[in-house]
Amino acid sequence: MTRSPHAAMLFAAGFGTRMKHLTKDRPKPMIPVAGRPLIDHTIDLARDAGVETLVANLHYLPELLADHLSPQGVKLSWELPDILETGGGLKAALPMLGNDPVITMNTDAIWSGPNPVSLLLQAWNPDRMDALLMCVPTSQTLGHSGGGDFALDADGRLSRGGSLTYGGIQILKTDLLDSIEQRVFSLNLLWDRMHEQGRLCGLSFPGRWCDVGHPNGIALAESLINDV
Repeated sequence: MTRSPHAAMLFAAGFGTRMKHLTKDRPKPMIPVAGRPLIDHTIDLARDAGVETLVANLHYLPELLADHLSPQGVKLSWELPDILETGGGLKAALPMLGNDPVITMNTDAIWSGPNPVSLLLQAWNPDRMDALLMCVPTSQTLGHSGGGDFALDADGRLSRGGSLTYGGIQILKTDLLDSIEQRVFSLNLLWDRMHEQGRLCGLSFPGRWCDVGHPNGIALAESLINDV
């Protein structure tokens, strides 16, 4: 295992039910935002940060995503017949991602400001971290309902609750996945174990972030892009 990640997992398997009619005939990552599929904005962040290998998991209407992603050199992890959630999906894709720490990226957000992937790579310290999550102060979010997910202490460690929203991008060591027997599980299970060991860490994003998980988020995201 090397110290720095060189691969990213793009989570693209979900049903996108909050998008209502917009996902009737396409998966959520293929919904256009500012004239481009939502997932392409995520791919841009990874490529611009120098990430060499991209893997996407597919489940809902997978052929549409496969036809779009394969020409871009993105490797595909097909989750059939069952969807595996974030933890199970990541574990199933490990043969394509390798044994090094990986970047995981949700594909339903738009970021404005410095590249969050680059910031994570610059701050990553595997000697004291098992995961490094990019979080956004709730005051800097668009389209997000509810409170924050985490609080950040002076040493950069995360705890549950607080005024920071997880933005959907992180660096994560994957060796603990072998200790989880379930086939279908959330990465929250892994985070809880890392937190117990004091190795769940985070960064506070200095820019703005928009959740594009619901129809109203599209216009908000496009306004954020146009403001740049």
